[in-house]
Amino acid sequence: MTAATRLFPTPSAVAADTPATRDRAIDVIRIGALLGVVVGHTVMATSTLRDDVFVWGNLLTASPVLQAMTWIFQIMPLFFFAGVAACVESWRPGASWGGWLLRRCTRLYRPVFAYLAFWAVTLTALRLVLPEHVYEPIAGVSIQLLWFLGAYVLVLAAVPMLARITTAVHAATAVAGVYLFVAFVDTVRLNADGLAALGYLNTVVWLVPGVFGVAYRRGLLSGRAAALIGTAMLAVNLALLWLGPYELSLVGIESQQVKNMTPPSLLLAGHAIMMCAFAIAAAPAIARWARRPRVWWLTAIGNSGAMTLYLWHMPALLAMHVAFAYLGLPRFDPAAPDFVVLSVAQAAIMAVLVATAFVVLRPLENDPLPLWDGGTVAHPGPRSATVGALLCVAGVATLASVGWGLKEQGLWCVAVMLAALVAARRLAAA
Repeated sequence: MTAATRLFPTPSAVAADTPATRDRAIDVIRIGALLGVVVGHTVMATSTLRDDVFVWGNLLTASPVLQAMTWIFQIMPLFFFAGVAACVESWRPGASWGGWLLRRCTRLYRPVFAYLAFWAVTLTALRLVLPEHVYEPIAGVSIQLLWFLGAYVLVLAAVPMLARITTAVHAATAVAGVYLFVAFVDTVRLNADGLAALGYLNTVVWLVPGVFGVAYRRGLLSGRAAALIGTAMLAVNLALLWLGPYELSLVGIESQQVKNMTPPSLLLAGHAIMMCAFAIAAAPAIARWARRPRVWWLTAIGNSGAMTLYLWHMPALLAMHVAFAYLGLPRFDPAAPDFVVLSVAQAAIMAVLVATAFVVLRPLENDPLPLWDGGTVAHPGPRSATVGALLCVAGVATLASVGWGLKEQGLWCVAVMLAALVAARRLAAA
């Protein structure tokens, strides 16, 4: 028996436990999107230490070629697409909205409590030993990844509304409505002084993958039509880049005057449409590939710890970069003679660290958490609505916290998030 089969079910056991009706393409897309984030962060992150100042950088700032590649590797819309496609049919009209959303949030937030506890202890210790300008960047980046969780909770909260989409016309109208709304907001915020904050209304962009998820699940869009939509949207996105104020990178970098991610831009909305359309077109081929026993085994195991992979790769990445910086081996300048060697070494170290974290910490995601798991709201009504609203508050606070990390106003945002989660759970009967 190999080490892998001692830790995880065998490929034959996974295959036996997989229903014939399982949509394997969705599982591949979901774990592929998260692995893409881990690999992207590992490859793109740079850092150096200058006069007790830790400089956290990104290769994208120096390379238009890499910025162009974000049009392929900015795949977070696919996670929203896959998430809604996987859960939309579990919603039943007339059910308890708060109870349904709490069940989804129970699994999502379960590993987050341990993640925040880890950072609370770690940052307390680091504050005592690190210079201020080494500590502050680490605290700022610590919970940056939680933006996805906050946005995803808000999209899940909208699933009962998205579930009303039953025709291709409904889906097209919903996508067009969101796209035109974002276009209007961008026109105002980019051309009027003092209205930049309106851009955060564009968070509705993340509903676009949700609409496509519903359309995919209900067979409202053929593969051929999806390919045509994706191609047309690519042309529109290129025109926006050429004619408009938008910048090339679809991942936020410091040098951008108009960021595409924070807040979301019209270019990102078009990118979400394009990526989801191409995913629908490719889904049959992906599903056939996922029927290979080893591919499906890796997919199923990966999805069983998807949040573990997503959350815990960031502490590993930060620890590695800080260690290399203090050892006098900064990976910062692509022109440096040792850059390639350092890149290969860091990629290998990250593979070991992430794999270890996955094996050790995956139970935090899968094992019930006392005082958190088990809540339910069986019937619609004021209590259900209040639980759902509190979970939305938690999502907004989670999303807002990433602007500061675990410092300054970010601490207040995290406090609001935790208070809203605790209140929602207390309202839910065991």
